[in-house]
Amino acid sequence: MKSLRALAGVLTGWSERSGEPRRQVGVLPVRPGPDGALQVMLITSRETRRWVIPKGWPMKGLKNYEAAAREAYEEAGLIGRVGRRALGSYFYQKRLKSRDTVLCQVQVFRLEVRKQLKTWPEQHEREGRWFSVPEAAEAVTEPGLAALIRAAGAERAKSRKAKVKVSAGKVPAGKIPAGKAPDDPTP
Repeated sequence: MKSLRALAGVLTGWSERSGEPRRQVGVLPVRPGPDGALQVMLITSRETRRWVIPKGWPMKGLKNYEAAAREAYEEAGLIGRVGRRALGSYFYQKRLKSRDTVLCQVQVFRLEVRKQLKTWPEQHEREGRWFSVPEAAEAVTEPGLAALIRAAGAERAKSRKAKVKVSAGKVPAGKIPAGKAPDDPTP
């Protein structure tokens, strides 16, 4: 009986240890839009057709971020630079082919998309679309994934503000630090 349970665990991801989620890896595919604002690509899941990110099981011989990048290629034809540090993780209920569900925790890595290939393995099984950050956060059903998307958008906005150019020692209009005179040369 125990070996049957072990086989069931291998096939379905079920674990006798209650409450222990199965681990998955995924990417948050991003690019700058025409206006410079961050865009996020979402793809549809094969079974329920809901909006998700490219994700899958860890792969033997690959680091988690490498496996996540492989999923982006297989599921959406995306090529780019993947971050080695996870942005965070979220939980969801994965429906298995047996119609059972298993709790999964997805470790998410940022993928700066450089291009989308013309053909890829799951091209005819999924739909992909670029969204603005607010649209992407609204389109997904998992609250944890929506929070990761919003955080990535907020981080992008913060880094764009930090890139205000200062030339010849002058501070751009409206950017004078509190308590400083406009012509004060001290930092």
